[in-house]
Amino acid sequence: MTALEGTPGPALRPYVTQVTAYREDHPVPLHRRQPPFGGVVLILRFTGRPGLRDPRRPGSPYRLASFTAGLADAYTDMVTQGSAEGVQVNLTPVGARRIFGVPMNELPNRFVPIDDVLGRWGTERVERLADAPAWPVRLTLLDRLLTRRLAEAPETGPQIPWAWGRLLATHGTAGVGELADRLGWSHRHLVSRFRDQVGLSPKTAARVLRFDHALRLLMSTAGPGASPAEVAATAGYFHQAHMNRDFRAMAGSAPARLLATYRAGGFAVPEADVRGLPVRCAR
Repeated sequence: MTALEGTPGPALRPYVTQVTAYREDHPVPLHRRQPPFGGVVLILRFTGRPGLRDPRRPGSPYRLASFTAGLADAYTDMVTQGSAEGVQVNLTPVGARRIFGVPMNELPNRFVPIDDVLGRWGTERVERLADAPAWPVRLTLLDRLLTRRLAEAPETGPQIPWAWGRLLATHGTAGVGELADRLGWSHRHLVSRFRDQVGLSPKTAARVLRFDHALRLLMSTAGPGASPAEVAATAGYFHQAHMNRDFRAMAGSAPARLLATYRAGGFAVPEADVRGLPVRCAR
């Protein structure tokens, strides 16, 4: 896999956390598992269609080219075979709300074709990017297109960006009651506004951020280092068994087993779960 990282311009930096142009070629199917994290993924593919599967809908694998995936509280399995190239943009939920212009509670745990959230504007921009002569040109053009889209979007107000930032800063340990009190809102009003701009409820989003923090801690201490029990305590879990339950729910396996599947580029899909993933996904 060949990748080129882009640098979001100043206007995009509060809303875009990563931009990666990539080209990959897999003569045999490559199966990968993506645990949930605190971001919205926008995939702009110029060639290739990955196979995607939501564990809650095992009988309905997706084959999509350009799409977005909202915040999730469970893993996604995907398979890539053949040649593919495109750009992955990781957005904050509030950034996705402004750029897409749709309520984020329509997107959690879903793969949505780009034309369903960006309409003809999105499909035409993918075509323009595909026609660009080189990757640096594509990344510059993408930055300009997203900046213009953001400038035309209505403001969302500071309250939910603050609440989301508070959850990020505390890795999901800030209480929902604390957020509501600081904003002077009722619990119900906070949940309603939060789901519109983020997608998940504050409680579920906090759980995802805590899981993601624990996973990063475990990966950074692989080998000699902190024990799983110490990581659980640092991440804000009541005990290690509590962390293990979240890992099974959101990653499909206990922490040790998940880490054992890590390879360059991501986590492997356990052999028992490979069945049912479509393999003929190159276009």
